Amino acid sequence: MLFVIGTTHHRAPLEVREKLSLSAEGAIALRAELATLPGLREFAMLSTCNRIEFYGVAADPAVVPRVEGAFCSRQNFDPDAFRRIRLDLHGPEAIRHLIEVAAGLDSQMLGETEIFGQVKDAYAEAQSRGSTGPVLNRVFQKAFQAAKHVRSHSAITEGQVSVANVAVELAQSIFGGLGDAHILLLGAGEIGEKTAKAFQSRGASSLTVASRRLERAMELATSLGASAMPFEQREQRLAEFDIIVSATSAPEVVVTLAATRAAMQRRPARPLFLIDQALPRDVDPAVATLENVFLYNLDDLARIAEENRAAREAEVVRCRTMAGERAEALWRQVADQVAAAPKSASLSGLTRAGGDTVAAGETP
Repeated sequence: MLFVIGTTHHRAPLEVREKLSLSAEGAIALRAELATLPGLREFAMLSTCNRIEFYGVAADPAVVPRVEGAFCSRQNFDPDAFRRIRLDLHGPEAIRHLIEVAAGLDSQMLGETEIFGQVKDAYAEAQSRGSTGPVLNRVFQKAFQAAKHVRSHSAITEGQVSVANVAVELAQSIFGGLGDAHILLLGAGEIGEKTAKAFQSRGASSLTVASRRLERAMELATSLGASAMPFEQREQRLAEFDIIVSATSAPEVVVTLAATRAAMQRRPARPLFLIDQALPRDVDPAVATLENVFLYNLDDLARIAEENRAAREAEVVRCRTMAGERAEALWRQVADQVAAAPKSASLSGLTRAGGDTVAAGETP
């Protein structure tokens, strides 16, 4: 059977997704464990800020709860609580979901493009580890083609609202113009970089970058025409900045309540705007209780963007119809392969040959 299980932003709020978020080390260990799971023929794991999903081919239905159990055990998460929020799809519905995810139809920010690259990376990772085979290779390759078709034959990206743009508009409502605003970017990854560029496009000129890897901070600062500072100085220099954009992969908060309170005592008349784009969260949620401090996380920004979604609902319906048609056609192609999967042994005990591939450097 072909399946997808997991949970997404639709049913799991940010505080739950934090608990389910896999560290890099945890992801490696879980992949190794799943590779030895009896009856799991193929699998790929997709982990982002908004979802954790497992796509797989199982010898029988009993394998699926074993995958779920392995994940919950590793995350120390109650299996019953997970079942209440989980996604559990099979056959053509699993394929349709993958197409909609890759096309940006299932994203918090409708039509966003980053997810396509994240799905591609998840597939490439699984393929490089030998955990995909004839079924998932074909399913993912064809899903990428279908996602591109949906995007190129619809207006789903027109009027697209991004996290970065929502954040900039909020900042403008707080400060008015951004020409005099001092901005600190914590983390030098793609999401933070896009937000920093969005601020610069609206007139912000004073930007400082801090990353746990100073050389990466300096590299990004150079490309942005900004300055860099050591990550360790972030809290003691917090009062110097008006806007903090935080998007690190740190396992715990990097902006504490105590440091923010101390900063506000030094600048009581000047508001502080914090944009927390990380999962787990970078900023202590209690910071929002301080006077003149404005804190927005991923779910907050998504709720604001949702107000602009209604005008495109008709286009969403059309896109999902296209995705469904492609999913049904693809299911007819792979159904026999799924049914023919061996009924015993684990993924690590098999040697598979062939299978479709997709170029690792492909872009939407």
